[in-house]
Amino acid sequence: MDFDVSPEDAAFRDEIRTWLEEHREQMNETRLVPGKEGAEQWVKFREWEKTLYDGGWAGVAWPKEFGGRGATLYQQAIFTEEYAKARAPERINRLGLGLLAPTLMVYGTDEQKQAHLSRTLAGEEIWCQGFSEPGAGSDLASLRTKAVLDGDEYVINGQKVWTSFAMAADWIFLLVRTDPDAPKHKGITYILVDMKTPGIEVRPIIQISGRTSVATGFCETFFTDVRVPASNVVGEVNDGWKVAMATLSFERGTGLGSPAAFNALLDQVVDITRRETRYDGLAADDPDVRRRVAQGFIETRVFELNTQRVLTKLSKGEALGPEASLSKLYWSEMETRLFELGNDALGPRAELAPGADDAEHGGKWYGEYLYARASMIYAGTSEIQKNIIAQRVLGLPKE
Repeated sequence: MDFDVSPEDAAFRDEIRTWLEEHREQMNETRLVPGKEGAEQWVKFREWEKTLYDGGWAGVAWPKEFGGRGATLYQQAIFTEEYAKARAPERINRLGLGLLAPTLMVYGTDEQKQAHLSRTLAGEEIWCQGFSEPGAGSDLASLRTKAVLDGDEYVINGQKVWTSFAMAADWIFLLVRTDPDAPKHKGITYILVDMKTPGIEVRPIIQISGRTSVATGFCETFFTDVRVPASNVVGEVNDGWKVAMATLSFERGTGLGSPAAFNALLDQVVDITRRETRYDGLAADDPDVRRRVAQGFIETRVFELNTQRVLTKLSKGEALGPEASLSKLYWSEMETRLFELGNDALGPRAELAPGADDAEHGGKWYGEYLYARASMIYAGTSEIQKNIIAQRVLGLPKE
């Protein structure tokens, strides 16, 4: 593993640190306020995306030909790390920037790239993802939303669920079944749909945390005779599974830079244990809490080192295989354990909602603790990741 930082990368780090500090006031104004999610906050988050775009930071990992910086892998990691350390605002277009855009760069037509990439980068098009359905979550290939060709348009009918950001998104990238007689992994098509198209209904889902927020908003999305130009198909008709797998590979990714976020979470948990009283002493005095804090330190450090190893491998031009599943499984379960530790240390105070006088972090902690469970589901459940690791890494037989 290469731990050295080149002069170019050091200068890059200084540049992003300086820029973030210069925009500290706007970042603070763009914070998510629990219990006050809505259109006004979406405007602020869109303005922040435009500020990043104007500063040249909206897509550091994007190739220069598409408006990005063409940053190296290390620079991508540096940006993500510094962004997390600065506690900069939530990236509301991460589905567009991190999933849809790379997919279009590989499979999109020239017209699709020209129509969507620059607008996505500037935050003018916010994207949501229409993959999961009732009865077709982990078994995504069982999806039943259908699209029937009518002239030069597809007519779409069906339902999607857990559609993040659908309540405010401009576009959705959607998987539909175009050949019902084909095997379930065949006959699927990947298509782009304008959310303003007649026949689309979005219903926000009230979460266990009691809110539908900018950061974690899920929705049900219904399609009734929605007419979409056939030119919006990405890749080949009936070959959308291949395109979808590319999108999911971008979603699982490598966790570049995310160690900074988990290190910050660990620091927050340690701070809680040092000031919270349990029984007749501080939580930090409890032997079990101390053991779990030590375990958290070990796990975050291991994740940081593994990310460095992945970066080194990719920088040498080597392909990343099942390691993406290993990384995703590791960090999602580590995150859950860290939140559980903080929750246990807080005791009954952990459950105070936004607006309560003594709520931890203004009431955000408990909602984030509950949402952490989702990380073991999205981008492939822990069970799916374990199957991939068992079969492709350990060589174990299929079930």
